[in-house]
Amino acid sequence: MTVSPCEILPATDADLSDILAIEEACFSAPWTRKMMEAEMSGNPFAHFLVARRATAEGGTSASIVGYVCFWIVFEEVRLMNLAVIESMRCKGIATSLVTAALQAGALQSAVRAVLEVRASNGAAQTLYQNLGFRQTGLRPNYYSAPLEDAVLMELDSLAPEAGNRSLAGDHTEGHPSLGQPLKPGGATC
Repeated sequence: MTVSPCEILPATDADLSDILAIEEACFSAPWTRKMMEAEMSGNPFAHFLVARRATAEGGTSASIVGYVCFWIVFEEVRLMNLAVIESMRCKGIATSLVTAALQAGALQSAVRAVLEVRASNGAAQTLYQNLGFRQTGLRPNYYSAPLEDAVLMELDSLAPEAGNRSLAGDHTEGHPSLGQPLKPGGATC
């Protein structure tokens, strides 16, 4: 897997337009600006991370290539939305975003993670399975535009000692270690 140089950083209000553009390009039923604003500023459980493309000089540019929205609610991380622009897919960015979200949850005492994914989205299901998630059920007709079932997935333990290789820092698959806290400057993917 080729990993594109980028940095994972907490999103700011200034990132909203870029996040919305990615949301609209990637989803058949995207969140509206009002929904996204409510998540970013009105939901105390919600967190956003963005992947910013690195410049040739090694710094980061304003170009956001992906984002993840997740909630940390008590002991659980709930992955809400994950999107990477089409031209930057299959470069490890989604894995880095999810790993950073799981790391953030673990640092706030979360012990498990859950998500829903479209039944037809095999690429996303594979991504999550590679991170240790397993399918736990189906939610019929969960998605609209088009109407589709949701596959429920869960990661039982965010603890590195539980043997989850993505959280234990197995760098052979390009995953950053969750054993190290997300620095204020972000993480590199």
